[in-house]
Amino acid sequence: MNLTKVLSLVFFAVAAFLGYLLWKGVNDVVEEEKRIALLEAAAIEKLTMLRDAQLAYQASNGKYASTWDSLRMFIEEGTIWIVQRTETTKLLDYGAEEIKVSYDTLGSVPVMDSLFNARKFPDFNIDLLPVVPGSGGKQFEFFADKVEKTGGYMVNVFEIRDPSPINPKRRANNNEKALRVGSRTDASTEGNWK
Repeated sequence: MNLTKVLSLVFFAVAAFLGYLLWKGVNDVVEEEKRIALLEAAAIEKLTMLRDAQLAYQASNGKYASTWDSLRMFIEEGTIWIVQRTETTKLLDYGAEEIKVSYDTLGSVPVMDSLFNARKFPDFNIDLLPVVPGSGGKQFEFFADKVEKTGGYMVNVFEIRDPSPINPKRRANNNEKALRVGSRTDASTEGNWK
C-alpha cells in the first residue's frame, strides 16, 4: 500500500468520525428540545386542570384556594351545583322589552366526576396533579389573595407557577418566564404560554 492510499483511508476515517460528532451534536439538541416540549406540554395540561379546579373552588367558596391541600380536599369531596338560567322577554305596549331572568338549581355533581372524569382524563392521579412533570417531585407554587384595584374594590386573584422550569429560556431573570396560570396582581385566569 502506498502513502496516498494510507492517507486517504486515515482522512476518510477522520472525516467519518467528525461527521458522526456533528450529527450527534445536532441530534442531541433536537432530542433535548423534543423532551422540553413534551414536559412543557404536560405541565401546561396540569396547569389547565388546576385552573379549572380553582375556578370551580372560587364559584363554590367565593375565593380561590391558597394551598394544594385545600384544593385537593375540594376536588375529592366538593360539589358543583348545576344551575339553569332562564330568560323571558316580554314586549311592552310602548315598544320596550322587559326581560326577566330566573335561576333554578337542578342538583349537584361531585367535582371529581365533573372536572376530572375518566373519559376526559383516563390516567388521572390526584396525588400527581400538583407535581411538576420532569422536576423530580417538585410541586407547583400556589398563591391566592385579594388585591385592591383602582377604585378601591377588592378582587380575588390566584397564581400557580412552575418553581424550577426545565426550559433554559424560562429560567432567565430568576424564572421570570416560568410557566404559570393566573396572576398575583390582576384578575386573570389565563396562562402565560398563550
